[in-house]
Amino acid sequence: MSFDVNNIRIVLALLMLGIASYTDIKKREVDDRLWMIFGGVAVVLLFITPNVVGSLTTIGISLIIAPVALFVWRIGFFGGADAFALIVLSALVPESTFSVSPVHPFTTLINTVILSITPVLVNVTRNIFAILRHEDIFKGFETETRKSKIIAMFVGHRSKNPKFSFSIEKREGNSRKLDFALKNADNEEFCSSADTWVTPGIPYMIYIFGGFVIQLVYGDVIFNVIKIMH
Repeated sequence: MSFDVNNIRIVLALLMLGIASYTDIKKREVDDRLWMIFGGVAVVLLFITPNVVGSLTTIGISLIIAPVALFVWRIGFFGGADAFALIVLSALVPESTFSVSPVHPFTTLINTVILSITPVLVNVTRNIFAILRHEDIFKGFETETRKSKIIAMFVGHRSKNPKFSFSIEKREGNSRKLDFALKNADNEEFCSSADTWVTPGIPYMIYIFGGFVIQLVYGDVIFNVIKIMH
């Protein structure tokens, strides 16, 4: 019975994240009702679990991710929908995995952060190829320091026609300067200015979805890497 309920939980979690990722890509926002619906489902499933007390304990431990997710949201690292996704996920499928690797309340978040590094590799590759094509990607930024330019190559790229990206530059008089200030993901507007340095506005929900799938099939990436190294 518990195995069947666990499978139901996983299927519902994948459904929830699939819907959230799709709407985040299409509309760049997720309806809060999605979290209320699946949060309610998590409560209902609790009552058809054979060991209610044990499940409550596991969920309680998993929900220690909640204050962390809310804090990261408030400082602007990701949006409110991403925080709610992690919280509901903790209640719906606490520490679930098909792998033999142990997982913990922060496994999905850790896997998500690792996945979110992917755009950095893409940015660096794109900028290196642009330089090899003799493009002056820092034209107009002659007063910028070498350190700022190197950081820019990792976090963004110069786009002729930005789409679903955030600007990482600002004006200071007649000069153009790079701006790496952390902005709230819920309030920042997408850049629409041509020929601007931007950072990709990839929906973080996609990374959360991927981080959860990795948890299911592989477990905790950091834990497994450490285990391999030893």
